[in-house]
Amino acid sequence: MTTLTTTPLAQLLDRLFEDAEAASPAASPALAEFSSEERVRLMRSKTDYVELYGLLKDLPLPVSRETGTLLYMLARSSGARSIVEFGTSFGISTLHLAAALRDNGGGRLITSEFEPSKIARARENLAAGGVDDLVELREGDALQTLAADLPETVDLVLLDGAKALYPEILARVESRLRPGAFVVADNADESPEYLAYVRAPENGYLSIPFDEDVELSMRVR
Repeated sequence: MTTLTTTPLAQLLDRLFEDAEAASPAASPALAEFSSEERVRLMRSKTDYVELYGLLKDLPLPVSRETGTLLYMLARSSGARSIVEFGTSFGISTLHLAAALRDNGGGRLITSEFEPSKIARARENLAAGGVDDLVELREGDALQTLAADLPETVDLVLLDGAKALYPEILARVESRLRPGAFVVADNADESPEYLAYVRAPENGYLSIPFDEDVELSMRVR
């Protein structure tokens, strides 16, 4: 048995995933006025993404169940003790990563979220899951919150915030990635610049797509 598959975390995650499945971004009235082209533009803009995510502030926008399990497995198998997450939202992915830290014997998970209402929801969920003692939740723009006071060595990074900022966020933590560290990018297809970088061997990664929209990369040097 693991923290991920036992009370209280297992039941909490089941409820959160069920709630997320009922709250599809595609059905959001706030997005109805935008064409699909405009949504893509906002998603890939390095400046206008704030408008898009402000409209989605009441939606969890979680990783999939499969990706959540992958995160737990990667963190456990690598013996991760220091993890950085970009994009907390309601804390579903954070719960998976914190569960792995718990089962690894402890550690530190730094996660960043700029939407205050989501931070409040995430704090509630982390407390309900019994893993809040492992998580440092930083409020604000991750370009600033993840620019300082990071662990000397980072074992795993999850990118699941504004897709256009993936290259910039990776740059904030790259020098701290140990050889063998994993970087998981959700919805990575929305960041062609990021994909081009991690898929170029000269940049020090092995990288493959996982499932439909996740890029799994390993730091090799």
